[in-house]
Amino acid sequence: MAAAPLTATERARRVKLMIFDVDGVLTDGGLLFTAEGDTMKSFNSMDGHGAKLLREAGIETAIITGRKSGIVAVRAKELKITHLYQGIENKPEAFADLLKQTGLTAEECGYMGDDWVDLGVMLKVGFAAAPANSHPEVIARAHWVSEARGGHGAVREVCDTLLRAQNKYDSLLAAACRGGQQQGLVG
Repeated sequence: MAAAPLTATERARRVKLMIFDVDGVLTDGGLLFTAEGDTMKSFNSMDGHGAKLLREAGIETAIITGRKSGIVAVRAKELKITHLYQGIENKPEAFADLLKQTGLTAEECGYMGDDWVDLGVMLKVGFAAAPANSHPEVIARAHWVSEARGGHGAVREVCDTLLRAQNKYDSLLAAACRGGQQQGLVG
């Protein structure tokens, strides 16, 4: 008899590295261009705080994105995301490199994506997540889907889900309530 498939919570318990796409996940997917052709993006501060909470709880974070942007590099540095892959045409190749760099297995990784280009990684990781407004084919293949839209709290929601699954949420919340929140932890 085959074992029952793992629940999203059981999958989230195993995550040691959470990987995020940018456009449509860390942002709302909208692209603003200046007259000079520069791209501007808007990031959600609560999403950023969630990523920092993961780091504080011992869960590494990474970004794999198809676009290359100085803005994303600045945001990743601000959030202390050490694994940043930009301008990536083949996300599964970048993911394989990330596994080699970290020594983790695919089952120990989570990935949040919103469109077809993310499926190649989402189908390999142990915990695949998607924002509520993701493409239907992505939602159909995700282990977990947020209630929030990309760029509007979806990342914070998945971070909270991971922290709860790993029994780290309550201690981080208690520290914040005592005013003992981690130094420099701003969204």
